[in-house]
Amino acid sequence: MDYSKHNLKIKYRSSEDDIVKDFFIPTFKATKLYKRAVGYFSSSSLITVSRGITNLLKNKGKMQLIASPELQKDDIEAVNKGYKARKEVLENTLINSFNEPKNYFEEERLNLLAHLISRGTLDIKIAFMENEGKLGLYHEKIGVMYDFNENKIAFTGSLNESSNAFTENFESIDVYYSWKGEDNLERINEKEKDFDALWYDHTKKIKVVEFPKIALEKLNSYKKKNVDFEIDKKQFYAPVEEKIEKKKYPKLPNKIQLYDYQKKAVKEWENNNFKGIFSMATGTGKTITGLAAVARLSRKLSHNLAVLIICPYQHLVEQWVEDIKNFNMDPIIGYSTSSQKNWKKRLKDSVIDYNLNIINHFCFVTTNATYSSEFVQKQINKIKNSVVIVIDEAHNFGASNLSKKLNYNIPYRLALSATLERYRDPEGTKKLYNYFDKECIKYPLHKAIKEEKLTPYNYYPVLTWLTNEELIEYRRLSKQLAKCFDKRKGKRVLNEKGKKLAIKRARLVAGSVNKLSALKNRIRDYKESSYILVYCGATTVSDPDYKYGEAEKSELRQIEAVASILGNELGMKVSQFTSEEDSKEREKIKKEFSKGKNLQALVAIRCLDEGVNIPDIRTAFILASSTNPKEYIQRRGRVLRISEGKKYSEIFDFITVPRPLENVKNLNESEIKGDVSLVKKEIERMEDFAEISENPQDSYKLINHLKEVYDLDKITWGDKYE
Repeated sequence: MDYSKHNLKIKYRSSEDDIVKDFFIPTFKATKLYKRAVGYFSSSSLITVSRGITNLLKNKGKMQLIASPELQKDDIEAVNKGYKARKEVLENTLINSFNEPKNYFEEERLNLLAHLISRGTLDIKIAFMENEGKLGLYHEKIGVMYDFNENKIAFTGSLNESSNAFTENFESIDVYYSWKGEDNLERINEKEKDFDALWYDHTKKIKVVEFPKIALEKLNSYKKKNVDFEIDKKQFYAPVEEKIEKKKYPKLPNKIQLYDYQKKAVKEWENNNFKGIFSMATGTGKTITGLAAVARLSRKLSHNLAVLIICPYQHLVEQWVEDIKNFNMDPIIGYSTSSQKNWKKRLKDSVIDYNLNIINHFCFVTTNATYSSEFVQKQINKIKNSVVIVIDEAHNFGASNLSKKLNYNIPYRLALSATLERYRDPEGTKKLYNYFDKECIKYPLHKAIKEEKLTPYNYYPVLTWLTNEELIEYRRLSKQLAKCFDKRKGKRVLNEKGKKLAIKRARLVAGSVNKLSALKNRIRDYKESSYILVYCGATTVSDPDYKYGEAEKSELRQIEAVASILGNELGMKVSQFTSEEDSKEREKIKKEFSKGKNLQALVAIRCLDEGVNIPDIRTAFILASSTNPKEYIQRRGRVLRISEGKKYSEIFDFITVPRPLENVKNLNESEIKGDVSLVKKEIERMEDFAEISENPQDSYKLINHLKEVYDLDKITWGDKYE
């Protein structure tokens, strides 16, 4: 392996040469040691350095790399004035220099470098100017290469370290060869001497330090199991049109065919000047329809469009990201624990570039909380060109705090929600309609089931009642609650104290201990089945062995009690599914659940309320139900999602009444009034579920019996203890 056997030039210019194919790939085939100073450190510069380097790995060669952190002026001044520690500034700068890979080639090149480090092939050091304790920038580009026959090559020049290297920008390098005369050898020795002085920290006014551990860990996070040794061949020998990444803008993927109702929704939104509401049952494709609408607007505006997508929770953001990428966008992912650690910088830079027409598009996806932050609001208010905002589960933005963030300077608006109307909040609902304007589509559950976009279902209400202790507490809370109504504009409105009491009372009902024995009896018939979900309340319950009066430490969270019944008592394979599991754990659990073998049941809290997609659920046991129709409609829709081999769904809904029905005949009028509020709410939910179920007769037997016991058809008083 000898450099001198290759036909190499003394100068390479990108206007005339393919520098990677003509210089780097041939020389690396014979290289045993490569010394390189690249100027600024970034993931882009690392990607650039790795071009052609797979051959160095094959040769078991070595590489020494020196780079300088791209320090900001404010950081330099802060260190020089003693406001910040040098180590802290360097580490933060290096970490923020990593951008998430945009395509397969960038992923594989970072993977390659991670493997080079782990195998001891690559060693990195960091250089910066330091004079009399003051920090500055170092920016020098040197390359020295050695083959296995003592030949040496050195090069200098305008090698580009941006992510667009060798596709858009002009580059040139001057090259010197040790076998081509004393003048060449002298130049090489000078470059070698300069590099070695840097490497061993002997250069005046320049400080060289080891690559920080935290930055090393970040680079190692890109490591995969295997290296693609064909990466150079794929990237640099493929046709030009395959190498250059296609322009990013919202575009409907060829593999997605919209249903007629989705096409109609997009068309209505366009006809309404790209404002409106998509009221679509959970599981009918709100996300895809929303992105298709964005793609339509982008085309109308010649693809000059900033896209803002707002979701309630972090896990929803991550689910959107998958679909956003399918629609040809590279989203900035903004929230507190985002994998894009530099998302704030990316957003800020994108807004500036968009306003200057340097870029024609960017997409930012975030949570409600992060969207409301001062930083994000400041950036959004700076956007001057066309922008669209898409708000998922938009009913949340009717709340007083979020409604203040409805930006009327954004011309294009889209709300996505199964039910935009806010429960007992007409003012909040009005704010939403004022902002988003009219409903462009209404696609309810019964229509989705009829048109086979959701599965049909059997509905089984399971009657339970409060224990004596729970009933006493329920009545006590109800009496307190009755005193917590204020009059506003002639209406009785629950005050803040009342709202807290109402939540406490709802949790008492959700966590009623008798539900556990009822669940055990019902689920016993399914102990050999799979694809089961048990939905719990975010509350505590008494252990079945708990004796009233003992310490409260014997109480268990309902989810833990249920998991114990299924796993320990019935011998089922079960996993909890809550906010405590991170996104990777959740995906692993969902994947295992979909196989239907090693995991039979999920025990969950809140996962059906907004966003989690688990279409394989076939049987749901719902222990906790809200009185808010929006929430229980959403939960039902998530159970009814279509999945391969799933012909129908089963829903067991645990109905809670205050006491055993045979005891009602002994109550006086006041006691009956105290019961009726809860009973009527449970009946309302049962009627809603039963109406479009496959077996409504099973539900109406219980509904009619409850009405008969409490004489509800004759009672005319209002809900005193609402």
